[in-house]
Amino acid sequence: MSGSSDSLATKILNNVFPRVPDFYGMLNEQCALCAQSMQALVDFMETNQAEKGVLVRELEKKGDEVKARNMSVLNQAFATPMDREDIYRAVNSIDQIMNYAKTTIREMEVLALTPDEYTLEMAKLLQEGVEALRQGFLKLAEAPATASEDAAAASKAERNTEKAYRRAIAALFQADAQMLKSLDDREPGAKAKAMERVVDVFKRRELYRHLSNTADQVAKAGDVLHDIVVQIA
Repeated sequence: MSGSSDSLATKILNNVFPRVPDFYGMLNEQCALCAQSMQALVDFMETNQAEKGVLVRELEKKGDEVKARNMSVLNQAFATPMDREDIYRAVNSIDQIMNYAKTTIREMEVLALTPDEYTLEMAKLLQEGVEALRQGFLKLAEAPATASEDAAAASKAERNTEKAYRRAIAALFQADAQMLKSLDDREPGAKAKAMERVVDVFKRRELYRHLSNTADQVAKAGDVLHDIVVQIA
């Protein structure tokens, strides 16, 4: 009888004061998955192994499932430990990073591009930014004030990626100009070679730009982390 009474009392309390879902844990899970995705992207840029690209896509698919679950919990939650809109933005911004990682792989496949030193450099910088996000979101539950440094580190990774992007573009067009200058118009197929090179330059430029845009998503997630710190610290 006592057990039945306790169960009834628990149900009444849960109805009046519903349990707050563990949004910290859910965001941490999502960040950990994003960090795995960035590691797979770096591995792909280092090795050009197809299975690494497949892993990036698989992790993105799993990320979609985690995002959907987190959004469902958020929509049904009676109370949240931080602003509801910030949780929504955090879930979306972390997911967007993984989406961009997947489309980077897809773009390389469609354009028949292989990694180079610049794609590897930018992938590593993206990984640094995502690791900063992971560390920052881990700190929110216990020491939120200290997560502001991680938010700043994510923004720094975006700025460094942009610098790498500019270097990559400069080197790309410099090499292109030198190659075109060295072509002899009298050489058979010279015009075809020149056109092929120009097409390749524009394809690689699109890849560099896509990685730079991925860094923008890292910075956006860092801004969300900063906003949460300001709110709850």
